[in-house]
Amino acid sequence: MRAKMRRMPRLCVFCGSAFGSDAAFANAARELAAVMVERGIGLVYGGSHVGLMGVLADEVLARGGEVIGVIPRFLVEREIAHRGLTQLIVVDSMHERKACMVKHADAFLALPGGFGTLDELMEAQSWRQLGLHDKPIGLLDTAGFYQHLGAFIEHIVTCGFVSAEHARAIRIERDVALMLEALLG
Repeated sequence: MRAKMRRMPRLCVFCGSAFGSDAAFANAARELAAVMVERGIGLVYGGSHVGLMGVLADEVLARGGEVIGVIPRFLVEREIAHRGLTQLIVVDSMHERKACMVKHADAFLALPGGFGTLDELMEAQSWRQLGLHDKPIGLLDTAGFYQHLGAFIEHIVTCGFVSAEHARAIRIERDVALMLEALLG
């Protein structure tokens, strides 16, 4: 009897479709890609070739890693889909995109980004809180980008809207290697 092959772990990364104002953001995406490939971790992300999303995907691909992009059809039609991925999954809606990324990932990490990044991060955390998955979630606090969100999370715990247990489910770390160790061992 042939043993079932175990697939590589996959990290879903939420990040900006822009580069942001600090070169540290793109550098962190490149560093993350290098450590992921070195550790045999595949990437699941939003499927775009622009901004930090493009930097991350391009770097993982350049290093020989696996990249699965998930993108809604309307964004493909705007010609921002990355055409060189290991796999590009085209879905019908943003909601379907998030559900598909959750399905394909073993953990979640947010790099710097805007409202879309926050939306994806908070939905992943809400689903975890509701028991729809138990996958680890992290924020890579590059150049202090997430320090205010960390303070806000503490604030909503203090105000009684989120339990300390659920708040602790979001790991905040500045070091890429430590973050990946915490999320995927």
